[in-house]
Amino acid sequence: MKKVVIVLLAVIFSAGAYAQSTKFTSKNGVAIKGYDPVAYFNQQSAVEGNDKYSFDWSGSKWKFVSQNNLDSFKTAPERYAPQYGGFCAYGTSENHLSPTDPKAWTVVNNKLYLNYNLDVKQLWIKDTTSRIKAADGYWPSLNK
Repeated sequence: MKKVVIVLLAVIFSAGAYAQSTKFTSKNGVAIKGYDPVAYFNQQSAVEGNDKYSFDWSGSKWKFVSQNNLDSFKTAPERYAPQYGGFCAYGTSENHLSPTDPKAWTVVNNKLYLNYNLDVKQLWIKDTTSRIKAADGYWPSLNK
């Protein structure tokens, strides 16, 4: 029994060592160019956050429009943070990293995706299912 516990603990700790964390793209250390990630979900809009409501997470400063949005993010940041480290989802599906425009966004299956600009967003939304599958495949090697 003691050996089983030791092996289990070794597996758990080694899995954590290999887990890949996401560092989010940022401008001057601020994620999503200062836009509130929670607002995309609860206001269905790209809204600039406020320095008054900010939080440091995953190597970036995140801004929010209200204390409620900040508290929601603190509770579950992975739920609100954009996919692919905030890089362009379409670009990631093409196996490269591109910056984004916070106003070029979509929420698909309760996940936030950002795009390079509104024209690229139109390409993205033509086939999000295939694009997400491709981007999910490329992201581990791009996130190094």
